[in-house]
Amino acid sequence: MTAERQSEPPQGTRPRGRPRLEIDPDAVADAVAELFAEGGIEAVSILDAAEKLSVSRATLYRTVPTKEHLLGILFERSTGELTKAAKASLKETSDPAERLLGLVRLQVDAAIRMRRYMPVFFGGGDLPPEVFERWHKWSREFEDVWVGVVKENMKAGLVPDGDPVVTARLMLGSLIWISRWYRPSDKQTPDSIAKAAVDLIQAIQTAPRATTAPKRKPAAKKK
Repeated sequence: MTAERQSEPPQGTRPRGRPRLEIDPDAVADAVAELFAEGGIEAVSILDAAEKLSVSRATLYRTVPTKEHLLGILFERSTGELTKAAKASLKETSDPAERLLGLVRLQVDAAIRMRRYMPVFFGGGDLPPEVFERWHKWSREFEDVWVGVVKENMKAGLVPDGDPVVTARLMLGSLIWISRWYRPSDKQTPDSIAKAAVDLIQAIQTAPRATTAPKRKPAAKKK
């Protein structure tokens, strides 16, 4: 006598049993990222995230009470990964030129990978107050990384002297903007965009600098 084959649960539903009590934040971040990719910020909701995670809405509510907190979880992971990658890139070399180019490559990659939600994060909008405070602290620290490398390049004569904060913001802002205009269907590829960005910074680094003539000392007065 053969045992009867048990029917499988319908796709997208969880088998009966004890409800999931804990939800992995990384799984939530993955689900939110998928929703962003499918329909932008309007597609992100507790209900849709619960479906992605194959849990009930009530179960997800215990961990993530609002849509803003969903965004917060994705924000925390994304910014953490970006900071870690930036610090690792700087450890690879002590050469100021290469350190700046490494940050440029990293930011181009991040802008393209996170294009669906990077403007939300770097704008600081649609985040719950406590996450916004962490965002504000993180954005200052991440900007400081860029400012520090820009200062190194200025000191080495690779970038024109000026306000390092303004220069860093101009560079970083233009790279973040890639997330606004990049489209996978366009002719530009991530590699070609990264190459164009690196070529632009290298052109700045290798451009001849105008030397300032030393100031002449005033002639001594005749007694």
